[in-house]
Amino acid sequence: MPREPQPPSRPPIQTDTTGDIAEVRVLRRFRIVFNAVKTHFKQVEKQAGIGGAQLWALSIVAARPGVGISSLAATMDVHQTTASNLVKGLVKGELVITERSGPDRRAVQLLITAAGSRVLAKAPGPFAGVLPDAIARLDARTLKRLDKDLQQLIELLKVDERAASIPLADL
Repeated sequence: MPREPQPPSRPPIQTDTTGDIAEVRVLRRFRIVFNAVKTHFKQVEKQAGIGGAQLWALSIVAARPGVGISSLAATMDVHQTTASNLVKGLVKGELVITERSGPDRRAVQLLITAAGSRVLAKAPGPFAGVLPDAIARLDARTLKRLDKDLQQLIELLKVDERAASIPLADL
């Protein structure tokens, strides 16, 4: 009589000294991080009236008058099309204006408007979001370990890493 296929074997359940199951604890920590990010972006939208990714883009334009879309995309670590779409929304909302000046008249420079400055003044920080801000405050050793561990998790998930170019605020 043929044997039924067996499910893949799982490693033994790992617990810590308090008896917590490690998998459950780690999953809980991911939920805490994601909920902190989500809560921040909801607060941004409520107070500023624009999404978190747009606020971040607006703050970069304010800090770097005349920045171009390519440079904005690089600063935010997003695809140029994503940055362009963020800018379209900011221009439509009259928070940013575009100018074509300088030697290359094809290049667009971005400038914040008075209305854009008012939005920034009432928006909660950090403008880049709570997760990038927290990551920036980690020491080099922790960052290296976190990067390695997250890469392993990404490989197990078998996901398309191009999703990294989508700002969290847009998910």
